[in-house]
Amino acid sequence: MSKKVENGLLFIWIVSVVATLGSLYFSEIRHYEPCKMCWIQRIFMYPIVIMTTIAFIQKNARIAATTAVFAIMGSSVSLYHYGIQKLSFLADTAPSCGLVSCTGQYINWLGFITIPFLALTAFILIAGASFYVMKAVKAAK
Repeated sequence: MSKKVENGLLFIWIVSVVATLGSLYFSEIRHYEPCKMCWIQRIFMYPIVIMTTIAFIQKNARIAATTAVFAIMGSSVSLYHYGIQKLSFLADTAPSCGLVSCTGQYINWLGFITIPFLALTAFILIAGASFYVMKAVKAAK
């Protein structure tokens, strides 16, 4: 495995670990109860940590295709979730999320950074790094 591929996998792992620890910080330490859409985003993020840990140990860069798929699906949910928080015409389409509203904003740093925005950023970074790894593997052949 080339150094580029190894660094790409490490970057994916670091971003996914930070995102996972961030979500656990908000829910377990700050006691922000996640809505249903937050749980869906976690379903796409948490496995990336496990997958890239195993792939890094095994020196298996083929996992990049899987992490790209998880990141694209997770970013789609994050983008919609962010949209229903920030765009009034989308807020009307928000699903019924039970005890916690999906349109609620526990944080709103600088007027635009919410938890779904943070998740979207992480998913975009993971997707970009996944495509970088796939390209680097293809170029090495």
